[in-house]
Amino acid sequence: MNEDILINITPQETRVALILQGAVQELHIERTLTRGLAGNVYLGKVVRVLPGMQSAFIDIGLERAAFLHVADIWEARTHDGPTVAPTAIEKILFDGQVLTVQVIKDPIGTKGARLSTQVSIAGRMLVYLPQDSHIGISQKIEKESDRDRLRNRLQSLLPEEEKGGYIVRTMAEEASDTDLAADVDYLRKTWGAICLGARTRPATSLLYQDLNLAQRVLRDFVHDETATIQVDSRENFVALVEFAKAYTPSEVARLQHYSGERPLFDLYGVEEEILRALGRRVDLKSGGYLIVDQTEAMTTIDVNTGGFVGGRNFADTIFKTNLEAAQAIARQLRLRNLGGIIVLDFIDMDNAEHRNAVLTELKKTLSRDRTKVSVSFFSALGLVEMTRKRTRESLAHILCEPCPACAGKGQVKTSRTICYEILRELLREAKQFNPREFRILASQEVVDLFLEEESQHLALLGDFIGKRISLQVENTYHQEQYDVILM
Repeated sequence: MNEDILINITPQETRVALILQGAVQELHIERTLTRGLAGNVYLGKVVRVLPGMQSAFIDIGLERAAFLHVADIWEARTHDGPTVAPTAIEKILFDGQVLTVQVIKDPIGTKGARLSTQVSIAGRMLVYLPQDSHIGISQKIEKESDRDRLRNRLQSLLPEEEKGGYIVRTMAEEASDTDLAADVDYLRKTWGAICLGARTRPATSLLYQDLNLAQRVLRDFVHDETATIQVDSRENFVALVEFAKAYTPSEVARLQHYSGERPLFDLYGVEEEILRALGRRVDLKSGGYLIVDQTEAMTTIDVNTGGFVGGRNFADTIFKTNLEAAQAIARQLRLRNLGGIIVLDFIDMDNAEHRNAVLTELKKTLSRDRTKVSVSFFSALGLVEMTRKRTRESLAHILCEPCPACAGKGQVKTSRTICYEILRELLREAKQFNPREFRILASQEVVDLFLEEESQHLALLGDFIGKRISLQVENTYHQEQYDVILM
């Protein structure tokens, strides 16, 4: 099945959509203002060495000087064991010294960025450590036999002159020798460009910035089934072609510049899909639907038959709905980028073969997911528990914020509930104060209810406390908001 990748680029953000069989499978968004500095490599200049703190301030061209601790200086490590203290910072650095540093922590508040002199460059399947000679394997690859196999494969692919080290990422487990060799070549080229910049460019220069989203598409997303990569910006299309020629030449032929009058995302229905992906309800073609609820602890997905009555019998109807739901769930997890603990509440099935078939279909559709997933069998309560690795913020967290009216609860108190709260507040205030009049400031819905169905209760309370009560509409107030003013 051929997959198309759409890249929509504007000065403020880059959006990427992966399309398979006409349906959006994944969405990635990167905004210019929120791009972090972590991973960037600079040619820094030592501003001040602080022996008492075993630290130094380094100018890397930002508003505030960055911070470098002796523990993050590669040259200070003796490598004789954890009990041996590192070399004192004043013996390594001096004011005005120029050195290559990498940001390991973004600036926060009044604190500058934190730096390290040990550079690491992330690739698709490998992380390059040019100053180290060790080959490490991701801890998530647990079998010792698999770890040894990957280490030996990588060592056989490295050039004889290679002195740097590598960390093998989880994605390399299924990679071919060709893919690994291409990753090694890309990382070595990147390090070569950093070294050249360090020799030729002035202090405080940016030597390397982690790839932007459009470039990461070429590095991480493209595979054998990718048919086209369409870019709607001519300038960025040219830049991506040059990048691909240098680092991923096999992907140049897939790149296309989209110059149509209709916006690229509108043409493929991506804008509509984004709106649907922010909602709770996901309609299925059969008439059934999903309800997706994302909380801080976990995500729950509930499957309902809705208006689907197409099966030969009730069990058949449930089975077909669950099968369709399994496919839709896998797509929604990728589309919304939901991670962590996920609980799936399929419609109860008594037939064990039906349960196995639904679980098999779920695992099959999840196999296309680039993110690591783990799926359990049906529990005693008929639930399927699964986990999906968190790689970035979910689509809802990127595009949305908590509602100012409900503060993220997803619901607000009814107008009648607010009316009764106001009546209790009036009674409480009347016992403590003796104003000439009470004035209620509330939303239009609450005031209308006081003037109509709740007018008798308001009048009775006014008689009871012996004070005049007036109403005033505040159009800026949401339904739960009100004030009681003592006149």
